[in-house]
Amino acid sequence: MPELLRLEGLKKSFGALTAVDDFTLGLDAGEALGVIGPNGAGKTTMFNLVSGDLRPDAGRIVFADADVTALSPDRRCHAGIGRSYQIPHPFGGMTVFENVLVGATFGAGRAEREAYGECLDILQRTELAAQGNRLAGTLPLLDRKRLELARALATRPKVLLLDEIAGGLTEHEVQRLIATINGIRRDGVAIIWIEHVVHALLAVVDRLAVMVFGRLLMQGNPAEVMASAAVQETYMGIAVE
Repeated sequence: MPELLRLEGLKKSFGALTAVDDFTLGLDAGEALGVIGPNGAGKTTMFNLVSGDLRPDAGRIVFADADVTALSPDRRCHAGIGRSYQIPHPFGGMTVFENVLVGATFGAGRAEREAYGECLDILQRTELAAQGNRLAGTLPLLDRKRLELARALATRPKVLLLDEIAGGLTEHEVQRLIATINGIRRDGVAIIWIEHVVHALLAVVDRLAVMVFGRLLMQGNPAEVMASAAVQETYMGIAVE
């Protein structure tokens, strides 16, 4: 598979704190990549650099063979970089359908009437069809998470960034979410998924990367990464003699 996204030597500091430090990572077209690491490892900051919410102090971001480091978040979204956020913030006074329609019209630049059918399909795929006319601000947690995913899908992403979308869900809800994400994968969307619910990642991803103190500790086959002494000591707190 050709490489679709490449992060090269990214660095981002906030005063004396370096959140992302000389971080380099690639993502192939159609690949699912999981990212784990302890709290404060720089994972969400890395996502914010990819989506354009933050600008790096050094390094560059290459997407679909184009340097997008200086592009605004909306232009990156139009180019095909979509994301969900760890804490869902839907337009609470709008319906679920209207929220998804905003993603299709403003995120993907489509005419409103042309987007209706696709938005209905996305609601079906994310198990929100029955909630389409409900105000988004009244949704329970699982459905708010699904709506985050649906809004991101409405932008027609080539790369989908998922930030702890399984957090706070029951095991049954996690299994339903896994099925939805695997369906997205089958449609050819590449995924980078940050998650603390590790068994959910392992049910989806092809490759696992570990971040510690803003740096890439290791990456590779998910089972081999999780079994490594470095990951067990650094991430899971298990002393390995």
